[in-house]
Amino acid sequence: MNTPSAPNLTQRPPRSPRVLLGGYVLLARILDKGRAELAGTAGEYKYNNPIDRHWFRFTGVTPAALKTEIAAAKGDGDILAWVKENAEQKREPWEIQHWSTYHNERGPDGDVETLEFFISRISPLSKTREDVKTWFDYLDLDDHVTFGGRA
Repeated sequence: MNTPSAPNLTQRPPRSPRVLLGGYVLLARILDKGRAELAGTAGEYKYNNPIDRHWFRFTGVTPAALKTEIAAAKGDGDILAWVKENAEQKREPWEIQHWSTYHNERGPDGDVETLEFFISRISPLSKTREDVKTWFDYLDLDDHVTFGGRA
């Protein structure tokens, strides 16, 4: 069994939400944040934050149950196998692909409040980036800028 060490998220960001694990977006990032939280190296990153909850709802896996698997020092492949076996919502590969594509492309909905919130999150990072249109674009930019990258 290949057990990864916990990432130190005070020194580098978790994996991008776009990184696929078993076809799922978000899962690799959730695992990084869970491992770091258990190790005390999560910094500003939060396990089971509002974006993570989309994955938890889709699979029916509870944050506590997944955290127990993470705490057992299992590698990504072992945890993915556990998810496939234990997810309340058994999903076909095409469902996972469509769900992941949707979330990869999901931006703020037409609600003015949501759009204003989205803009308020991006503005401190960059006032000139017009290519940041999705929540994952925002997370990637925030990770990049947080660790010294230029917007």
